[in-house]
Amino acid sequence: MTKTMEKPLERLRERAAAEGLLDIAYATVDSPFGTLLVAKTPRGLVRLGLPGEEVEATLADLAGRISPRILEAPARLDEERRELDDYFAGRRHAFELPIDWRLSHGFLLRARQGIAAIPYGETRTYTDLARGAGNERAVRAAGSACSRNPIPLVVPCHRVLRSDGSLGGYAGGLEMKERLLEMERAESR
Repeated sequence: MTKTMEKPLERLRERAAAEGLLDIAYATVDSPFGTLLVAKTPRGLVRLGLPGEEVEATLADLAGRISPRILEAPARLDEERRELDDYFAGRRHAFELPIDWRLSHGFLLRARQGIAAIPYGETRTYTDLARGAGNERAVRAAGSACSRNPIPLVVPCHRVLRSDGSLGGYAGGLEMKERLLEMERAESR
């Protein structure tokens, strides 16, 4: 994009936000694993897309589930991008970002809030997660809360393991999950 195009686009973003026409702002963030998509509403962070997720499909899903008023607005996500950069650099062990939980309901919401409370460098099991969300027998539902987590990393589902200590699954792939856990273990010592 040329410099002459950037100023009108920035004015468009500012105007849309000022007039209440911007419901979702998004930007991309580089990470050691690839490009992440970060989206927020006025309530807070609503979506974090991992590398390999199709940006257009993610944005279309947000448009259908929340609002079609979506605009790329990197400056509106400076704090989210900064906290993610600090996390990957090992300088941040807890995110302080407000979260918009509207993509989670009922058991899934309770489970994801439990995930968000898992401290840096620690893990829990799917059974622990189900118990904390109010139904110890809902282990598969706890797995679904992780596998369809709209805000991975910030809601750290990579910290949830099988009861036998094995990794289980991860939307970003098992290699990414293993590397995140190794990074956190090394930094928390």
